Formats: sequence, C-alpha cells, structure tokens
Amino acid sequence: MSKVTQIAHPLILHKLSFIRDKNTGSKDFRELVEEVAMLMAYEVTRDLQLEEVEIETPICKTKCKMLAGKKVAIVPILRAGLGMVDGMLKLIPAAKVGHIGLYRDEKTLKPVEYFCKLPQDIEDREVIVTDPMLATGGSSVDAITLLKKKGAKNIRLMCLIAAPEGIKVVMNAHPDVDIYVASVDEKLNESGYIVPGLGDAGDRLFGTK
Repeated sequence: MSKVTQIAHPLILHKLSFIRDKNTGSKDFRELVEEVAMLMAYEVTRDLQLEEVEIETPICKTKCKMLAGKKVAIVPILRAGLGMVDGMLKLIPAAKVGHIGLYRDEKTLKPVEYFCKLPQDIEDREVIVTDPMLATGGSSVDAITLLKKKGAKNIRLMCLIAAPEGIKVVMNAHPDVDIYVASVDEKLNESGYIVPGLGDAGDRLFGTK
C-alpha cells in the first residue's frame, strides 16, 4: 500500500504560508514554489540507493558514498508542475525531465491529456511526478497511469498541498506509488478546489487568469 509522507519542516511551512497568501505576486510565488520543491526533494529522495566508491582527497585515498542504481526522472504535470522542476534540478542536476500535459475539464472536473514526452529510458529511472496541487486526484492518477503504460515502474508523487479526497483517489488507483506533500488541507469545495488551498497554482505561477 502506498505511503503518504507529510514533510512538515519549519522552513517549508513558513514558505508555504507566503505561497497561500493571495497578495503574493507571481514572481515571489514562483521563487517560493521552487524553494519549497528543493526543500521537499531532500525527503523525497531519502531512500535513493548508494554505492561505495574510492576517491582521492588532497590528503589520501578514501571510500565515500555516491548515488547508485536507478537514475532520476522528474516529470511535471503541465503546466503548474513546471514550477517545482528547477528547485529539484538544483539538487539533482543529472536528472532528466519529462512532461505530461493534462488539463481539467471545467464541467466534468476530469483530466484531458494533450501532451506526453518522456526520457527514452523511463523504465530504468526513479520517477518523481510533480504537481503543486493534489485536488480531485484525477490528473495525478491519469499521469501515473500514462507513465506505467510507457514502462515506468518506480514512481513517487510530490505535491505542495493535497486534499484528503485526492490522496484517497491516488492511493486506490495506484497503491504502489508513495505520496509526498507539504500539507494535507481540509477538503475540496463544490468547484473542486482545495480548501483553504492557494487558488489556481498555474495561474498564480504564470500570471494568467
């Protein structure tokens, strides 16, 4: 069964307060989302495998630990997921980046796919799906389903804010995918938005309405 990890680090919670604030403009919003994503990446990558290697310091030879095994792919769900990519690449610069384009039908609230471009070796990588908001869960479920169809086997989902309803939907559809969030909010409202949430993450990132 999938595991839900809430990363309640003081710096993350502090920055998340500014992200939620409706008076925070797009420039600051983008920078804060990037910073929180970088901080969250420490926890999301905590169990990556290591191997022992020998290096030479200015003093002597010694054995150290370096990343081993599967490499990382970061796959944002367009467009809001893009805001989390640069922060993660600062920590994992060798990661490859795929893109999955989904938008939410305003009437049915269901996701519609319009774009998918992934690294060719996606099946050999640890895949981290990024999306600031886990609301109804529909987009995340569809993105993960698409990744599995393309051969991905090791997938984890990383979101800033989640609704309990969305978490449940993802866990039921993909019990093998662990979920990492900075906050689990109260609920979804009748329009499918997270309460208290932060509004539309894509609009706030890119200054659109």
